[in-house]
Amino acid sequence: MNRYRVGKSNYDKEPFVRVEGVEGQAWQGYPSIIREIRSRLGRKRKTVVTVECYPGVREAEIRRAFEEGLQPVLTIHADEVSYPPEQVTRMIERNLTEDRVFGLMSHASLEEFFDVSKLRDCQKKIAEIENGIILVYGVGASIITQGNPGANHSSGNNANGNSEHILIYADLARWEIQKRYESGEMGNWKADNREEDPLRKYKRGYFFEWRVADRLKKELLPKMDYLLDTNLGDHPKMITREAFREGLKQTVARPFRVVPYFKPGVWGGQWMKEVCDLDRSERNFAWAFDCVPEENSLYLLYGGIRVEVPSVDLVYSYPVELLGDPVHARFGTEFPIRFDFLDTMDGQNLSLQVHPLTEYIQEQFGMHYTQDESYYLLDAEEDAVVYLGLKEGIDPEEMVSDLKRAQDGEIEFPDEKYVNRFPAKKHDHFLIPAGTVHCSGKNSMVLEISATPYIFTFKLWDWGRVDLDGKPRPVHIEHGEKVIQWNRTTPWVEKNLINRVEEVARGDGWREERTGLHEREFIETRRHWFSKKVPHHTGGIVNVLNLVEGEEAVVESPSGAFEPFVVHYAETFIVPAAVGEYTIRPHGPSEGKECVTIKAYVRT
Repeated sequence: MNRYRVGKSNYDKEPFVRVEGVEGQAWQGYPSIIREIRSRLGRKRKTVVTVECYPGVREAEIRRAFEEGLQPVLTIHADEVSYPPEQVTRMIERNLTEDRVFGLMSHASLEEFFDVSKLRDCQKKIAEIENGIILVYGVGASIITQGNPGANHSSGNNANGNSEHILIYADLARWEIQKRYESGEMGNWKADNREEDPLRKYKRGYFFEWRVADRLKKELLPKMDYLLDTNLGDHPKMITREAFREGLKQTVARPFRVVPYFKPGVWGGQWMKEVCDLDRSERNFAWAFDCVPEENSLYLLYGGIRVEVPSVDLVYSYPVELLGDPVHARFGTEFPIRFDFLDTMDGQNLSLQVHPLTEYIQEQFGMHYTQDESYYLLDAEEDAVVYLGLKEGIDPEEMVSDLKRAQDGEIEFPDEKYVNRFPAKKHDHFLIPAGTVHCSGKNSMVLEISATPYIFTFKLWDWGRVDLDGKPRPVHIEHGEKVIQWNRTTPWVEKNLINRVEEVARGDGWREERTGLHEREFIETRRHWFSKKVPHHTGGIVNVLNLVEGEEAVVESPSGAFEPFVVHYAETFIVPAAVGEYTIRPHGPSEGKECVTIKAYVRT
């Protein structure tokens, strides 16, 4: 018997999109991939094979497989041409800062970190070779070959017709990169830091290398010949550019889910183990990243070959179709809505925290919008609470002093003196605009609906504990005290931030409610209670939904524009702006019963 819900878990941990119409354009395993590349060579005397690698790709694996399979006459690793680690670190010192977690967003291009004289020497060496295969691989490999007469990205062939360039983009999801950081398998690009604190490795990735790599990726995705999925060690998959774009094009024309990623944490709970059918041997699971396109991936199924691509590639490739014109105009190629789970069932309180105001995140970190959010309660025990806002009449200087004394180990922070605690029950919705002190207490299961800059959490008090690695978790009182909105006290919070529910529409077997968010937040949320079919429309704006009550529902197109899409309890799904009209109704074991969805979209 499931403690939290009766019945067997039907949460789908491996959702995929079946791609039609591009048969024979996917390969798996290096032997098959090498055969396909060799088939492209024909009678060309000279071929330049460029394997551009996203930071985090296992480059030694790439080199070994391609050298064994292609027998190149020359192999060039891009790291030989870029600046040495110590010089790159000096160049980005301002972006890294001394902080363990926070840096400053880099606006550099990857080319800035390449030695011009070495670049020209490599290009000359490539140009002088008349026969054979030349392999260039690594982060920035395409920078070396894009200016070479024998390796023109835009045409593939040079003027004399005797050489060809094949461009392969080796990609992987950021959650996999983080796993490689955490295991100590690898460090950052151009950094001798494999054994460094994973938080510092993540910081360097987030603020620097992913930014410069993504700028190059956006240029190369429309030009590449193949995309190489390198998420699984020694088990690559490869698809043509046509298959890649067709897969994304079909995805953006229908509802879909990204691949969820689950992670333990010091405060984590047991709810997701049962409801999402996770590994029971793990100590706990704290987070589920169920809709964070920067971090998550997409499974695209080509016949019997399942290819995993970063879901952010969809944002980069079809931003208007996915986000809609108004959202794209405001956020560019960023997916601004994030859904994730915070599980403290049989766990502990989250850290007491606050998020930066818009002007603070812009001035201090180079981000253009901040992390406003809300907590929607999927489940709660009788003693569940949410810490939200401050009590009346407190002294800000005294509270900050007590926070600092607690951090120094002098006292236990007297949270009951300063911070409100509100009882929390299933289906409650707590709104948390930036600047509001907050956290979820133990024995609750939160669907967190927020803006995407998820790294910017200023911890104020962490209940005197250490993290799973035995180290104290970073606390940022010096940032937090500058953004706390001291006027958000008990009466204001009760009036503005708790269960601001109003009915906005109803029909046969359904009703729609507005549940938030606060006026300072750009996300709007709507809740639908339904036992029959409910009409929806994207309104030209991306919709993100979760089935928060009910075993199963089906999303359908009234015009038959996409196949019926079945979702299960607690699954987050995306309806692209281009979909337009759609309906949702109870399905399977939920037919004739009441279901509930929560929907978020950007206010325009």
